[in-house]
Amino acid sequence: MNRRTVLLLAVTCAVAVGNIYFPQAIGPLVAAGLHVSPDAAAAVVTATQIGYTAGMLLLVPLGDRLPHRPFLVSLLSLTGLALLAAGCAPALSPLVAAGTLVGLTTVGAQIVGPLAAGLVAADRRGAVLGTLLSGSTGGMLLARTFSGTLGEWLGWRAPYLVAAVLSLLLATVLAFALPTTTAPPSRRRYAALLTGPLRLLRTEPELRRSCFYQATVFAGFSAVWTCLALLLTGPVYGLGAQAVGVIALCGAATMLCTPLAGRLVDRYGPDPVNLVCLLGVLASAAILTAGARGGAPGLTALTLGTLLLDVTMQSGMVANQVRVYALRADARNRLNTAYMTCAYLGGSAGSWLGVHVWSQAGWRGVCALVALLAALALTRHLLAVRTARAERTPRRFTGIRRAADACRSRVRP
Repeated sequence: MNRRTVLLLAVTCAVAVGNIYFPQAIGPLVAAGLHVSPDAAAAVVTATQIGYTAGMLLLVPLGDRLPHRPFLVSLLSLTGLALLAAGCAPALSPLVAAGTLVGLTTVGAQIVGPLAAGLVAADRRGAVLGTLLSGSTGGMLLARTFSGTLGEWLGWRAPYLVAAVLSLLLATVLAFALPTTTAPPSRRRYAALLTGPLRLLRTEPELRRSCFYQATVFAGFSAVWTCLALLLTGPVYGLGAQAVGVIALCGAATMLCTPLAGRLVDRYGPDPVNLVCLLGVLASAAILTAGARGGAPGLTALTLGTLLLDVTMQSGMVANQVRVYALRADARNRLNTAYMTCAYLGGSAGSWLGVHVWSQAGWRGVCALVALLAALALTRHLLAVRTARAERTPRRFTGIRRAADACRSRVRP
């Protein structure tokens, strides 16, 4: 797997993830263009997210059964057609239906990760997964800017049509550029594939551990970003919603950090990187607490704290995915489905908890919630590392200790 293929797969992740997020920036344009209320137009974004969740549960496990290249090409082609239908939708209802299909089929990034993990050696897996994650992060960050700017110039249909062209063009390139030696590792029936993620969660403790790490950290991440807008637009700062976007752009630094985190995982293993990342989340919670003071020092604290939180969350994800993909080569897509589903459930719970904590304890309470979640993950991590070290203790040393204890007991009066 050469650098050109890795770069192509990173672009695939960027386009696939961007298709989920770019509708968020053109909601008001859709409302004005179709003569509906902004609340009604927001149904397009909701439908896309629901479709994406369904795609993860219903389509991603098929990656363990279907040949990777035609499966990925088919998904991108269907996404392009759905985007084309959305861009030509005459009313809101057809647009919502097309948006659901876009979300359902644009799960390419969740297929690319397991595919790449099977094409590279184990000592390069972290670096490649870090590069793919940087592509996903870039797609998420740039999609809103792209669609908002293009929509202002040419109307709300233009982002959908341009995204359709990109998806169809990428499908054509992948049809010729991807290796053909990616045979499906499993011959299980579709029903068994659908229940596979739950079965793996029950039987694989390392999968449960990785899911717990990501769910707790992503919950804190979602709580911060959900409540950050409330803080910046409230009486402490009195800023507009644009301030949140400016701070979010600082998260582009994670595109440079995740490949580095992947190389560190390849060198030292996932556990040391997880430890550093969890400590980093705790440090980010302490820095973010200073944001409650307001003014320039508070804004500086918010910028640095969110940047550290973004970097540690994404770098920890690289470590978790390397651990997860190493469990079973024949079930990587089902492992990824279980992992990502737990992560999204954690993020949803974090957003809900964050709003409730904000209403009771304000910004400092939200930061305390992040610290508590990170402390839970850190405690679980330290226990796992301690258990692993105990299990790696050679039995011969245990036998020597027992013999020494027996000798001491004999010489005692």
